[in-house]
Amino acid sequence: MALHSVEKIGGTSMNNYPAVRDNIIQIGRSHAQMYQRIFVVSAYGGMTNRLLEHKKSREPGVYALFANNDSDWQWSEALTDTAKAMREFNGQLFDQPHLLKQADQFITERMEGVRSCLLDLQRVCSYGHFQINEHLATVREMLAGVGEAHSAFNVALLLQSEGINARFVDLSGWREKDNLSLDNKIVTVFSRYDLAAEMPIVTGYTQCAEGLMQTFDRGYSEITFSKIAELTEAREAVIHKEYHLSTADPMVVGEQNVKPIGRTNYDVADQLSLIGMEAIHPKAAKGLRKKNIPLRVKNTFEPDHDGTLITNDYRSKTPRVEIIAGIQHVYALSVFDQDMVGEPQQFLEIQRLIQDFNVPLLAKEHNANTVTLYLDTGLKVVERIQAKLERHFPNADMTSRKISMVSVLGSDMNVPGILASMSGALAAKNINVLAIYQSIRQVDIRVVVAEGHYELTIAALHKALIEDQPLDAVA
Repeated sequence: MALHSVEKIGGTSMNNYPAVRDNIIQIGRSHAQMYQRIFVVSAYGGMTNRLLEHKKSREPGVYALFANNDSDWQWSEALTDTAKAMREFNGQLFDQPHLLKQADQFITERMEGVRSCLLDLQRVCSYGHFQINEHLATVREMLAGVGEAHSAFNVALLLQSEGINARFVDLSGWREKDNLSLDNKIVTVFSRYDLAAEMPIVTGYTQCAEGLMQTFDRGYSEITFSKIAELTEAREAVIHKEYHLSTADPMVVGEQNVKPIGRTNYDVADQLSLIGMEAIHPKAAKGLRKKNIPLRVKNTFEPDHDGTLITNDYRSKTPRVEIIAGIQHVYALSVFDQDMVGEPQQFLEIQRLIQDFNVPLLAKEHNANTVTLYLDTGLKVVERIQAKLERHFPNADMTSRKISMVSVLGSDMNVPGILASMSGALAAKNINVLAIYQSIRQVDIRVVVAEGHYELTIAALHKALIEDQPLDAVA
């Protein structure tokens, strides 16, 4: 294993350059401590939403407007507005006019190159032999890479002005002729750098033959980060976020009641990913686990805190709960069919039919005549799924309802009476448990409650299982 670390800086942290400079890069370090670090950066907060579409509201960005193709001017106008927003952000970062000029020239050249490319694509696809839908995946990849190129170029330029030997490493494939695989591209690029004397500032997006966005969509920066750590055999992988990986959401249970987890394992990290509270994308963690590379999650604004270390082999010395987390607005779709008794293939067929919709399946349960699947999607998709199942199983009764799912997680939760403690804590708050699941691995227990009981459930379980426990049981 090498001497270096690979560190990822999230988009919200990137918006605060002084914090990045002073708390993450720590430019006051000695030369020996300054290098042997590779930094993978996300786009500035909000920029990828502008380039693609808003991650939560789905408000269209440049890509969505181009893909819908309602008009020739809307996407171009959105591209102009995004380029303007990028230059305005540059104006806040750079005090020195010559540096600001370089940063503005870089993004103007990149964005006008994108415009020319999209106009040429529209022109070619105006002929019947070419279909624009065949090229949309490539367009999405190209636009995604612009955000990370913008932020990485700026950080490298700013650090160079501070006397640090930073190197802008553009993995976005801009004007490159070769289309290498992800692994080959990373190995080829990083063979050029002397990490003892150079600090690579790397785009979180990597253009490669596999097409990162087609597989991972907006999780691509974590794939780039983990692959670099894996293939360069890093000493440690570090993610810098604007918050700690804590025992619960401080906005739900109060900042005074939570604390950083400190230690856990990749098994717990996978469970967090399942419910959308990613420590790291599960497919990104796969390579780190195999190479036995520790992952550390740190708070950008508390640089002296060790954060939370995630390893393969960790188990808490005392069986205990480490984190309470959850997900709202989940649909529970139940299929009741008397003919299902003794016919297990029907359960498999239901799963197969739902998989065609490519929706996240959070959990599933079945007994002799009922299958229930918990789907992280919207009402319209659930209605389409239900209609399809009704065509295949005309004698079945189907119901769907919106619920919340709360997970109790820990590296070792073999705690006698834990279910009784949970039930008592929820009953005391008049919360009805709709369903409950405990895995035989003793790492997670999932509680299904009414949609409106989400925050109340998390607060009640956090108090009973973490806040009210003796110090030696939560250390």
